[in-house]
Amino acid sequence: MKGLDADAIRGDLGEFASHRLEEFEAFTEIESTNTHLLREPSPSPGRVRVAITDNQTAGRGRHGRTWQSPPGSGLCLSMGYTFARQPQNLPALTLAVGLGVTEALEDVGVAGVLLKWPNDLMADDGKLGGILTETRSLTGDAIAVIAGIGINIDIGNSPEPSVDGEPRRPVADLARYASVLPPRHALAARMIDRLCRAFADYESSGFAGLADRWSGRDWLLGRRLVVETPPGRVAGIGAGIARDGALLVDTGTGAPARITSGSIVTAEAREAQP
Repeated sequence: MKGLDADAIRGDLGEFASHRLEEFEAFTEIESTNTHLLREPSPSPGRVRVAITDNQTAGRGRHGRTWQSPPGSGLCLSMGYTFARQPQNLPALTLAVGLGVTEALEDVGVAGVLLKWPNDLMADDGKLGGILTETRSLTGDAIAVIAGIGINIDIGNSPEPSVDGEPRRPVADLARYASVLPPRHALAARMIDRLCRAFADYESSGFAGLADRWSGRDWLLGRRLVVETPPGRVAGIGAGIARDGALLVDTGTGAPARITSGSIVTAEAREAQP
């Protein structure tokens, strides 16, 4: 695939995103798009600032881990948005962003991508990408949010992307998963469109209105899993998500356990139905 075409991305944006785009930057190489936006001025309330690249040299994952991927093998996009007033249940915004990304993939013909709570994109049981959401407090009640998304486009025969501190996991890329590989500029434009909508919808109605759409893409549903949480490990069967975005785990001891913060340690494949 060729590199990013910034003019093509901007020209392909929908009207909703175009009117909210305050700043757009495309880089041939950058340390981290999230780090860049955290250093730059936050956009005006209700507006967005976008940084995008296909070569990120020091990407970051959750809990301060570093994300490594072969140069030019993926698409890394970060979007900054300023909420005039901090919304309730801000952590669930990551789930709303994930939903927006899967819908952007569908817009360019890539169907069937699922979401692994809280921040992974899954295709054919391999990790297609991930999301990192960070915040910065501003004056008054305002808060800036930076959502970074990394998607594997074509990793070829290179070593699979890795995250420091995590075991190697199956990986997926669009070159192998999609029946037709979408143009990179079209995918980027649809992601910007969908994320603009996701931020605006979240500001007006929170996550509750999105929960049903997210549940239909829940990769963990029905899987036997182990979750690392601050109080300790929780084991059971994935039982969906709550209206506030909490992960539900059926531990076999009554009502499902509610998990609002944690990392998936293991998630076994669903058993075949007779």
